[in-house]
Amino acid sequence: MNVRLQLIELEDQKWFPHVIRQGMLDFLRFMISKLGAYKPALPLLQELLERTRQRHITDLCSGAGGGIEGVQQALSQRMGTTIRVTLTDLYPNLGAYRYLQQTSGGALDFIPKPIDATAVPESITGVRTIFSSFHHFPPPVAKAILQDAANSRAAIGVFEGANKSWLEVATLWLFFPVMIVVVTPFIRPFKFSRLFFTYIIPLIPLGIIWDGTVSLLRIYTPQMLHRITKEINTPNYTWRTGKVGARLGKHVIYLIGYPED
Repeated sequence: MNVRLQLIELEDQKWFPHVIRQGMLDFLRFMISKLGAYKPALPLLQELLERTRQRHITDLCSGAGGGIEGVQQALSQRMGTTIRVTLTDLYPNLGAYRYLQQTSGGALDFIPKPIDATAVPESITGVRTIFSSFHHFPPPVAKAILQDAANSRAAIGVFEGANKSWLEVATLWLFFPVMIVVVTPFIRPFKFSRLFFTYIIPLIPLGIIWDGTVSLLRIYTPQMLHRITKEINTPNYTWRTGKVGARLGKHVIYLIGYPED
């Protein structure tokens, strides 16, 4: 799938009900965590931390924090020390963040105020990451996010848990409706609103299928990411793009950038 279409995702819209958005993001967090979707990206994250001699990640556009708890635990184990993660978003999912902070024993914390990924305050440090969210941004905004990281001499890793294939679209439409119905009662923290808008008025499942389809059509291929980085003029800064993972549910498209010493 070598096409990218900037279609409309419901969760991006300011008018979209917050309770439905949160329900959709909670499902995404649950599935990414259970599948270990970002396991293939761990060596890349470890490289960024070691290159910059840091042990702190600032996660931008965190949504509901999908998969980040497993990433934090696996990285800490690989590196033999606690890697701290700070969650941020333009629309912070505070309920999910508090839950992750509690279950991680404080290794994951969060910034409760909105954080714009194109203009990250200087006071916010650490290796920057973006999981499952970079496709939301059209090329000018995507470039601005990368330019802001490069201007701040901050390392950044962009990761999309997908292979961008028609097989993934078919899987989404054929299997996800069943998965949503089955797993929703097990998503934590528990919310009655999530049950109501899944089983009584199924706005959450409909939103997940629509936004999931649009997301796959919006995702940048490694070649597209490479073209964007060619427009960023920052000296002594390295960019790499590619794809890792070898099976369905374990593919990751990535872009990493870091300042040279």
